[in-house]
Amino acid sequence: MPNLAQTLKQEISRIARKEVREDIAALRKAVTAHRSEIASLKRTVKELGTQLRSAQKAAKRAAPQAVEQMETSRPGRKRSFSADRLKAKRQALGMSQAQMAQLLGISSLSLWKWESGQVSPRASMLERYFVAMNMGKREAWNVIDAN
Repeated sequence: MPNLAQTLKQEISRIARKEVREDIAALRKAVTAHRSEIASLKRTVKELGTQLRSAQKAAKRAAPQAVEQMETSRPGRKRSFSADRLKAKRQALGMSQAQMAQLLGISSLSLWKWESGQVSPRASMLERYFVAMNMGKREAWNVIDAN
């Protein structure tokens, strides 16, 4: 009798190992597929990162040329930001800081910082500043009313 019980236990453990082995084989295949897909995605991300960096470098090289062309196409003084001129223009237009900020497309806090000289506008915002500085009173108010 002990021999039969022992044989039965051995057979049960053998069949259980066989079942587990089949399940593990399927999981190994899935893991291998996932790993190769992850590696492929990592290569793609790395490739896109290098393309992005090269595009940014090209844009940086092109940006100063565009500014130089803009400056050379227009004779006279070099355009620059001035906090005092901004404040004077706002007062000449008869606008509050909130209205002038709306005209420039910025927050009132940003305008206050610009006017107080604590911060200078970013290069991307300078074009809006120059456009606003060349506006007349009617044109500026029309832009505000349209928004």
